[in-house]
Amino acid sequence: MKNDKSVAEIVEVNKKVPCEKPVHQQIDIMEAYTDTHRANASSSTARREMECLKVLYPVTFRHVEDEDLVVGRTDVLPVGFGCVTSVGGVGHYCSFAKLNALRSQTDDPNDLRRIDNIEAYWDKNDTRSIFYEQVLTPDTFGKFVDGKYGAVVTARLSGTMLDYESLVSLGIPGLRDKIERCRVASPGNNEFFDIMGECLDLLAKTIRCHIGLCEAAKQGKPQCRVAELDRIEDALSGILVHKPETLMEGIELCWLYTLMAGVVNYGRADVYLGELLAHDLDAGVLSESDALAIIKSWFKLIDARHSNVNGRIIVGGLGRKAPEASDRFVRIAIEADRQNRTVEPQFTLRCYRGMDESIYQQALDCIGSGCTYPMLLNDEVVVPQVMSALNVDERTAEDYVPFGCGELVINHASVGTPNALINVLKLLNVSLNKGIDNYDGVDRSNGVRLKAPEELKSFDDVFEQYERLLEKYFSDCARIHWYSYELMRTQCDFLMTSLLTNDCLERGRSILKGGVRYLGGTDETYGNINASDSLAAIKKVVFDEGRYTLREVVDATNANFEGYEALRHDLLAAPKYGNDDDYADDIAVRLHEFICRTVRKTGEEVGFHNYGTVLINNQVNTEWGRKTGASPDGRLCGMFMNNGNNPQSGADHNGPTAMLNSLVKLDVNDHAGSVQNIKFTHDMFVSKMPVLRALIKTYFENGGCQLMVSVVDPGELEDAIAHPELHQNLLVRVGGFSARFVALEKDVQQEILARTLNG
Repeated sequence: MKNDKSVAEIVEVNKKVPCEKPVHQQIDIMEAYTDTHRANASSSTARREMECLKVLYPVTFRHVEDEDLVVGRTDVLPVGFGCVTSVGGVGHYCSFAKLNALRSQTDDPNDLRRIDNIEAYWDKNDTRSIFYEQVLTPDTFGKFVDGKYGAVVTARLSGTMLDYESLVSLGIPGLRDKIERCRVASPGNNEFFDIMGECLDLLAKTIRCHIGLCEAAKQGKPQCRVAELDRIEDALSGILVHKPETLMEGIELCWLYTLMAGVVNYGRADVYLGELLAHDLDAGVLSESDALAIIKSWFKLIDARHSNVNGRIIVGGLGRKAPEASDRFVRIAIEADRQNRTVEPQFTLRCYRGMDESIYQQALDCIGSGCTYPMLLNDEVVVPQVMSALNVDERTAEDYVPFGCGELVINHASVGTPNALINVLKLLNVSLNKGIDNYDGVDRSNGVRLKAPEELKSFDDVFEQYERLLEKYFSDCARIHWYSYELMRTQCDFLMTSLLTNDCLERGRSILKGGVRYLGGTDETYGNINASDSLAAIKKVVFDEGRYTLREVVDATNANFEGYEALRHDLLAAPKYGNDDDYADDIAVRLHEFICRTVRKTGEEVGFHNYGTVLINNQVNTEWGRKTGASPDGRLCGMFMNNGNNPQSGADHNGPTAMLNSLVKLDVNDHAGSVQNIKFTHDMFVSKMPVLRALIKTYFENGGCQLMVSVVDPGELEDAIAHPELHQNLLVRVGGFSARFVALEKDVQQEILARTLNG
């Protein structure tokens, strides 16, 4: 099936900062990258990638801005190299929509001709376009994230977490030594190790470039600003010759490396920076206010990348080697997050029994201020979950990290990118309608023979037919996901990521070519609770009460309930998940367990070390809802679907305890991440803090794995819709990420508004 390259693949909730380079310079860089890629067609993929990276760095870095206490800003061009679409693209990429947009910025015929030539080359060589040409189908598997399909697929390397601990503890000199030790232990891979060394050469060149950028930034500045830039230069000069010895050196080395690697999540920051901070504070190198200013500056650089649903920094939790030093970092980082009040980083606190209570209270106070962070994860539940879902031992599981919207991976040792996404609600409609999608009339049965509603004589018949359709889609998704890795490894090596991923150096192999310790993946599912609520409604009104036939329910959904208003009323009145009602919750559990176990089985059968469902959803529950027909839970065509494994917005009406009780009924041990969003009033955090703490404590003790909280006042969201100019800093949780409410699309705002506000 032909891939329409002109369509942008992601909705950019946070718009990127415009490129500071003039159009002709952007074209120069992209043309040089294209020529280099073409010239190295007969070279190894590693050599070709290395030569292309040399074209990008350090020239794509931006000038130092006046408020920067940490330096490192990049321009992301329509052609380049990356890991994810949220920052550039995947592998050797061309963002065709953005390249086309560049045409409007020039009327120079020569510029336009050069753009045409660049586009013509990448039309055949863009990594994901090659993948899409092989796997897209007219009716079943679409391009990420086209909502009209039952499933979409992609090729990407999301969620990789670099080994910042080794980067900090070894520095550039120590990493060079490690490369040479591994070379000796793995003879015959000289080119790989040569190129790993060249990655460090390029990093050093980039550091030296930033020393020059700091010098340029001093021009015409007051002495106090010159002194700040001198301190940055000292840190940059230091990391060229020794491992980081100060907080500033540690942050700068990790940050510049991150930008060059193209990764968009930042690991357990308190683990790799805590001891450096403690040293600086104890030695008088920094005061706490100095450290706070530096961390705030770093966090603002993270926010400036606008990676949409990424930007994770994780702190706290089990398995830290120096918890006291780490906690000193945590306290200052929470305060930095509270003061900055930015969308990124997605600041995440791992909670555990015996943690410092003052940090936990500080976290709640920060959430109560309305900044949506930190997200709270419960190690007492998540560590056993990771052991089961990712097939690892307890010590390994203690080093888990959530990335992006909440997918779980092992810190710098595994891949868990979600390269397949399934709309399970749409597929329920397809199953009930003998293979036909009631949104657009297309047959999406995917080769599964499905019975008409009249032939389904019991609720078990309905459920089992649905299971057969889901299993076929899950199996195909796992197979296509595996192929995405195979395709990417024929095109690139993700060199900078491989250098800091276990066990790439030890094996002498890049990350997707046998280097990474645990090669896993995930399958995102959408509309799960709408599907289970739909099944509960069918069971109630058709098979238990006999008030309607299944054919009547299907006909009603096909008509978007026009002429079936009474039937819709009864479907809406049927039990709904989120109210601690076992009737609805038991069906949700049954569907959840089938999905999780089937996804795991089909993934492991094709070769993944671990493969799991993730129930996270970001804003796609709303985007896909636009192209999902009416459903038997009473939801209308085009309406948003539920978010993650949360109730359909507004369907929970028995209070927060009942909602959380429903959440904990879904077993976490076979899935690789989920989202639990909840809205509270400010008053809940101001005058009812003991009640709030008791609620969260009980939820965690009962098996709750995590919690993401939006704090708003009654009427605040409504006023923000009416008067957005007055609410520019209003932050909300969307799915697995936060956003400025006024920047969201209108129907996404409505979905958040419809969520129950607890106070």
